[in-house]
Amino acid sequence: RESKGNIFVDLGKIEGVLSVNEQIPGEVYNPGDRIKVVILEVKNTGKGANIMLSRSHPNLVKRLFELEVPEIHDGTIEINSISREAGSRSKIAVFSHDPNVEPIGSCVGNKGNRVKNIIDEINQEKVDIIIYEKNPEKFIANSLGPAKIVKVTANEKEKTAVAVVPDNQLSLAIGKEGQNVRLAAKLTGWKIDIISESQEIERSEEEI
Repeated sequence: RESKGNIFVDLGKIEGVLSVNEQIPGEVYNPGDRIKVVILEVKNTGKGANIMLSRSHPNLVKRLFELEVPEIHDGTIEINSISREAGSRSKIAVFSHDPNVEPIGSCVGNKGNRVKNIIDEINQEKVDIIIYEKNPEKFIANSLGPAKIVKVTANEKEKTAVAVVPDNQLSLAIGKEGQNVRLAAKLTGWKIDIISESQEIERSEEEI
């Protein structure tokens, strides 16, 4: 049932509340729909437990991958981090503890069936699957995909990085309204500045 935009979800013997802020933007819910949610918080009140649910939290994407990918469920592949702008795009960084198990291929599945099931569940939200690297420069370069990165220079002390991209890849690396670089920064935990090769040359000439 729905009240003031909030959705009340039947969890069996109790109801959970999916508030407007925790819904996937643009998603429509109908009575009888079966949906997957994560529990954000359980509040004890005088009338019983108040269970707050979410479909926009990054943990929903994490749990869906754990359900769909056996190699994640059994610990062969590990999720390092997730960044998400619900209803639009998510980035997930993974790595494999077994050199014989390819993490991206395992997450995508045969003919893309595993990741397709996840995308279908989150209302066709785009999902970028990225290889996690201990080397921050490699990890940052991976996180900015699908853009091609020429090089990354990282300042470990300040947790800032400059990524250089070909001129024709600048808008792709930044993303629409800055989304790609914003998600990459959340995923890696680094502040990322993106410049084109032309801009790098200009900076070098100015320094000289």
